Amino acid sequence: MTTLVLHGQYLTVDVAEKIAKQFQGELRFNNTVAVIEAEQIADGDLQTLRSEYQFDINILPQGFDANACRLLVTDMDSTLINIECVDEIADFINVKPQVAEITEAAMRGEIDFETSLRKRVSLLKGLDVTALERVYLERLQLNPGAEKMIKGLQQRGIKTALVSGGFTFFTERLKQRLGLDFTMANVLSEHKGKLTGEVEGEICGAQSKADFLLTHCTKLAITPQQVVAMGDGANDLLMMNEAGLSVAYHAKPTVQQQASTVLNYCGLEGVLGLLQLEYN
Repeated sequence: MTTLVLHGQYLTVDVAEKIAKQFQGELRFNNTVAVIEAEQIADGDLQTLRSEYQFDINILPQGFDANACRLLVTDMDSTLINIECVDEIADFINVKPQVAEITEAAMRGEIDFETSLRKRVSLLKGLDVTALERVYLERLQLNPGAEKMIKGLQQRGIKTALVSGGFTFFTERLKQRLGLDFTMANVLSEHKGKLTGEVEGEICGAQSKADFLLTHCTKLAITPQQVVAMGDGANDLLMMNEAGLSVAYHAKPTVQQQASTVLNYCGLEGVLGLLQLEYN
């Protein structure tokens, strides 16, 4: 059987019934999510549906059991939050355009993440560390549905992890704010209240994110099939490929092409929909 999940602002019961009839499927509909169980829905059918309707339509991967999910691992910049933190930090030293250009190239997969991060951080040398607090307070916002997603997962005993190619200054504050279980990110080096333009220790990049997911599966005594991994850039793909369900959140084209599911209309609460959990 194939499981088709529909959700979004413009989804109606009538449309869900029409699609279920089209594929001779069995429909379950709650306030926010329609789930259709059908014998077979081809990738071509999925693309046709997506071109026709303005809500999220996904086929869950074979072998993924939403009821068995025990861990969400999500990226931070442009996924859980609305900004690329390094770009906003760079604005305080008047190098945002240069840094943002490198960020975009890395997220598209045109240059490797580790090289791109070192280049970007080097441009921050000499900046007063108080700029980090200003970015957090003045520019960083949670993406729509973030708190609803985290609360919904926590109520069902699903652990939450934030893993980022960004910086611990932000991940640790978000961990406290949202009650997240685990975090990992890069440490910005500083000396006498100024950034040194370097990253301390090993870079948290694509492979580190994937290793983080697998390590926490071992810690929690679960399998990768019980994990949802979500991101928006090429740096997230290795991590996403390890998970039972990968979610491309308003992501770059290369990520949307490789992820098992995509969210382009819903906010982060769409993760609850993919797990067939009700939300309002």
